[in-house]
Amino acid sequence: MKNDEAALIVRGVLSLGRRLRAERPEGSVSLSALAILATLRRKGPMPAARLAIEERLQPQSLTRLLASLEDDGLIERKPGEVDRRERQIVLTEAGLRVLAADIGARSRWLKEAMAATLGPEEQQTLIHAAMLMAQLAER
Repeated sequence: MKNDEAALIVRGVLSLGRRLRAERPEGSVSLSALAILATLRRKGPMPAARLAIEERLQPQSLTRLLASLEDDGLIERKPGEVDRRERQIVLTEAGLRVLAADIGARSRWLKEAMAATLGPEEQQTLIHAAMLMAQLAER
């Protein structure tokens, strides 16, 4: 792949990311907080240290975010199943609703934009590209 092709992909991903961020619901939590909620939804309860690694955050940054999310009732800290001294960060029903509202707003915009802008074959190509990008992101 040529550098200009890679740059084109980067520009496309960044542009779409900016546009999707603009479609977030009014008053939603910060993007960092949203990422934490999404990780907990995807990977389940975990200790703060593992969450910091998953999110590539410094522990002190995570501590502030977790305190805010806990104050808002979006997460809670529970004793671990195996080691009761270890505190697990758990997504609450309220946190799940906030996450669903945020993702839902952006998904609705994307679905409408795809239908208005792309033909059926282009939509399938984009879906396939999204799967490949997710694969790359997991590398």
